[in-house]
Amino acid sequence: MNNNIYVISDSIGETARLVTEAVRKQFNNGKVRIKQKSYINHKEDVNQIIKEAKMSNSIVVYTIVIRQLREYLQKKAHKNNIVIIDILGPVIHAFEKTFNKQPTYEPGLLRAMDAEYFNKMEAIEFAVKYDDGKDPYGALIADIVLIGVSRTSKTPLSMYLAHKGFKVANFPLVPETPLPEELHNVSRNKCVGLIIEPRRLVEFRKERLMALGLKDQTNYTSLERILAEIDYAEKVMKNFGCPKIDVSNRAIEETANLIINLLQIERGI
Repeated sequence: MNNNIYVISDSIGETARLVTEAVRKQFNNGKVRIKQKSYINHKEDVNQIIKEAKMSNSIVVYTIVIRQLREYLQKKAHKNNIVIIDILGPVIHAFEKTFNKQPTYEPGLLRAMDAEYFNKMEAIEFAVKYDDGKDPYGALIADIVLIGVSRTSKTPLSMYLAHKGFKVANFPLVPETPLPEELHNVSRNKCVGLIIEPRRLVEFRKERLMALGLKDQTNYTSLERILAEIDYAEKVMKNFGCPKIDVSNRAIEETANLIINLLQIERGI
């Protein structure tokens, strides 16, 4: 007689399969086949699995969060003398009892969480690849495009927004450096200009040089030069018609939320 373990779930069933595989390895001298049944959402599906399991020496391991379906499976298995193991049930019950909370009983949430995680990782990789104008093509495929002079928090903002799932490209505005053609084709509803109070920018740039162990470079930190850069940046932003945010006294989190809100308004969300 075959030794089967039916791993069933109202989602994919990775959790039940991983647990079952871990246990099966403890019995390496036995031949046990795992039969995975995913997206079990109807009583007819349960009936078919019970019918198959009854014909062999079987165990049913399950992660079913839909209460009615879980109770139906338990009833059918007991009636047919089939051993069943509920992977999630005891943990859900412990949560309910200890924290006095009710679960959503929504299948597939782990899968959704995994998708969110991978989207975030993709956004972070995007932010690194298209940081500081390294590849102008990023402007065409980004969710958000940030422009501003040096030391206006473009990179940390890009990374923070990436952790929220947004693909961000950022570009420095330097009077002597022509803007890439791709930047001229960016829609105003995904572009944001970052501005800053000139004297604050002097401080930030001096701190940056000190952190790098470099001597004060007059042109980079001179107020006259910074005023010229800011004037140039303001003209670019005006030509683009993009909204502006003053980052002088704002935390990264606050600026990021303003950017999201601004673009939602621009896009009519």
